[in-house]
Amino acid sequence: MNYTVADLMRRNLLEVFNEPDIERRTAAIAEIYAEDVLWHETGRVIRGREALARRAAELREETPDWVFQLDGPVSVNDDLGHLGFLFGPAGRPPAVTGMDIAHCKDGVIVELYTFAEEVGSAVIARE
Repeated sequence: MNYTVADLMRRNLLEVFNEPDIERRTAAIAEIYAEDVLWHETGRVIRGREALARRAAELREETPDWVFQLDGPVSVNDDLGHLGFLFGPAGRPPAVTGMDIAHCKDGVIVELYTFAEEVGSAVIARE
């Protein structure tokens, strides 16, 4: 199936990183990422579906009671998608805010960039 960029962005967050069931998460990974996907996470680059699946599982293990929530609509510009997210303990205010930016091609994510920041951290813009 050929998914839209907006579909891919939502599925990336909700069906992969928010999915506790490993079988459903694995199925989603196979559908929405290129085999050789590159994921740029702070301080590391994850290469390929298998490595992405391992890292997604690690995140679930590190924060088992935390959930991702969409923070606004998906923005799309040609083959690029942007999605803001909130992340934290279920039923409590988020501990992390962030965004995913993805380059999509032929109905799959080929490259993903994740930016995350703890809530309350100061951000200083420098020119």
